[in-house]
Amino acid sequence: MAENAVQRQTILSLRETIARIENGCPPPAMPTTREPDPAGFRRDREGASHRKALPLGIPPLDGVLRGGLPLQGLTEIRNAETRDAGAAAGFVTALAVLYQQERKSKGHLAPVLWISQGLAAREAGHPYAPGLKSFGLDAEHFLFVSARTVKDALWITETALSVPVFAAIILEIRGNPTSLALSESRRLHVKARAGKVPLLLFRQAGEEEASSAFFRFRIRPAPTGERPLPDGSVLCGSIGHPAFHLLVEKSRFQASADIFLEWNPHDRRFYPIDERRNAALQTNDQPENPVDPLSASAGRSRGAQPLGRLLAFARAS
Repeated sequence: MAENAVQRQTILSLRETIARIENGCPPPAMPTTREPDPAGFRRDREGASHRKALPLGIPPLDGVLRGGLPLQGLTEIRNAETRDAGAAAGFVTALAVLYQQERKSKGHLAPVLWISQGLAAREAGHPYAPGLKSFGLDAEHFLFVSARTVKDALWITETALSVPVFAAIILEIRGNPTSLALSESRRLHVKARAGKVPLLLFRQAGEEEASSAFFRFRIRPAPTGERPLPDGSVLCGSIGHPAFHLLVEKSRFQASADIFLEWNPHDRRFYPIDERRNAALQTNDQPENPVDPLSASAGRSRGAQPLGRLLAFARAS
């Protein structure tokens, strides 16, 4: 009980500081940090076997991750295009649910802190509390912060990492800002390891770049199946659980992997998509029975004709 009381007081103090930043007050000076722990990088090979991880229960993915998701340190999730931001946000939320569930099993409060750069929120929207709850997250222990600039978001993140009460911290940014380069990611990674907190860097519409993260995942939406019924059959024409196309772009232990997953919010876990459907998803995007891309106009007896090739016309000016 005493530990929970201290955690509540710490979170309230952090909320007050964040509120000052959101109201336009300049943030306090960046907290001084100790020299980066060399063990976080130079002795990584020696400590790899002792790294704390959260198994996902999917052998191919756990194999690439060498046991599961890191329980401390930096993990990066990105989507290449803005239209894929919803899928990436869903995947990030699912990871937060797993972290929260793991922390709750030890009797902690397990709050999740989501820090969003203002530009990222304007492009893809804010997390929706009822949606988070239906996704499996405990929304009563969810904190959301909207920071005006990347600098403010980084300050809040570093301050939160020094408070070992969060089940997970999510930093959502837009693109590849110069204020979050390799040196800054290394600083965040070292702080997350020192604070024993998992930090998820959610890079919205970002490119690949050098990072100190343990792993980097690229997320794209995948076609969902039909909703399963208790008797083992499926409900014809229904929409099943969210599905993700996950590409492990960076791993210190193994080459990249291309995996299709679906998230079950009731069980609060990922399931691999069956091999037959997985093979179908990895084929080209052409349908098995192609149809005309354009429907016939009203009153026409024939269907739409093939569009043919595109012609390049000379510019008028």
